[in-house]
Amino acid sequence: MTTIETIRQLDDEGMSRRAIAKAVSVSRATVDKYVNQDDFSPIPPVKLHKPGSLALGETLCAVIDRWLEQDQRMPRKQRHTAQRICDRLAAEHGYTGSYSPVQRYVKQWRQDHKAPGDGFMELEWSPGVIQVDFGQAEINLASDVKVVHLLVVTFPYSNMRFCRAFAGETAECVITGLLDVIDAAGGVPTEMVFDNATAIGRRVGPKVVESELFAAFKAHYRTRSRYCNPYSGHEKGNVENAVGFIRRNLLVPVPEVASLAELNALLDSGCAAFAKQTHYKKAAVIADLFQHDQQALKACPSVRFNPVRFEVRRTDKTGIVTVAGNRYLVGPAWANRQVTLELSHDTITVLDEESRRIIALPRVFGTADATVINPISLLPGLAKKPGAWKNSPLRHHMPDNVVGYLDEADTVTRREFFTHAQTTAAECGFDATVTAAAALLEANAQPTGPHLGIAARYSTPPPTQHTRANLATYDQLLATTINTPQHAEAT
Repeated sequence: MTTIETIRQLDDEGMSRRAIAKAVSVSRATVDKYVNQDDFSPIPPVKLHKPGSLALGETLCAVIDRWLEQDQRMPRKQRHTAQRICDRLAAEHGYTGSYSPVQRYVKQWRQDHKAPGDGFMELEWSPGVIQVDFGQAEINLASDVKVVHLLVVTFPYSNMRFCRAFAGETAECVITGLLDVIDAAGGVPTEMVFDNATAIGRRVGPKVVESELFAAFKAHYRTRSRYCNPYSGHEKGNVENAVGFIRRNLLVPVPEVASLAELNALLDSGCAAFAKQTHYKKAAVIADLFQHDQQALKACPSVRFNPVRFEVRRTDKTGIVTVAGNRYLVGPAWANRQVTLELSHDTITVLDEESRRIIALPRVFGTADATVINPISLLPGLAKKPGAWKNSPLRHHMPDNVVGYLDEADTVTRREFFTHAQTTAAECGFDATVTAAAALLEANAQPTGPHLGIAARYSTPPPTQHTRANLATYDQLLATTINTPQHAEAT
């Protein structure tokens, strides 16, 4: 029996209130309270809090009200935070109090002024629909800290996740990542939900203008795209959560990789492991739910889309072309010429007027400190002008003993070396050529003449020749021969 029940029962028995207080060991006021109380029905709990308005005063509260009301007409990302309000009160109105009263008042004001439609709603997603978003992460790439861009694709119906790391955030990167997802899933998503942060579309007022490359990709695969409203990441909350989830679970601690291909292999294995987990709400394995997504996908066309973009540019007098502020060396022989650039997510291929390949260079994003070069493109110029070796950027791509050899060599020897290096590199590659030259010098041999080509070919094994011959056919023929009547009579 509770204390309240005891008090009321003793009162019913006619005991005085003073005696009840003594018997139950409570005050007389407590006895009076529970004897006189008429309603013991449950009531909702009342939250006890410190109202910020008491510490701020009416004047400062009015100032805060005015600022917050003005915020209602401003972009969501340019509205006052409680900290900013506190700073302005101190700077403009001499406020000397702490941050806490301001924070409590702002929080209460926003709760009191919420519109009926504010807040979040649980959304349902059909199988075959994907959400796409970019995130960023730091990695240790070839012993150098780099920021990579993570294209995260999720199937919200099953919560299946895919992730691809790129050096940049362009339409070529987005489409390349989507093509990898299409290949892995075995079909084309029925709809793709994006925000405004990717390079495949930009918002002009209420209208979204897509890039020509992405529009061609959609037409190729007969799929649809949809864009979230501004500042409405909750409309694709599944992928928003997946970006952070992958970053926390696969990229902590910071991974050390030799290439983006190695990083993507790590991301693939991690996402495959996540697929074995149970869905957070549906109590089924994600991989099993993903089968429903796969059944809803559209069939892939017979031809795979090539996610490249073409631009026509003109080289300068040194044979350099500029793309997005970065300099790419086509070669001195192509100085002051018009060339066509084929831009993919990681390569810029330079084509001549007849669309014939001149050279392929790695694509860089951001601002590169040096001109991007393919060392092979410098060999013809040095063979013609060996005196330029002293200031050539090719020096940074040569082994030390080869650099020393060429520094001491005369003009004729340099010309002979670069001429043979040009021929050998075209056949065996630049790395094999300079490695062979370094090995010859270590063996006290001259890295010129036919010796260079022989050494480079020796260090570069020819590609494996694959044959279509099926050796199992011989086993079948042997079995047929053994079972023939003639063979049986002979035995």
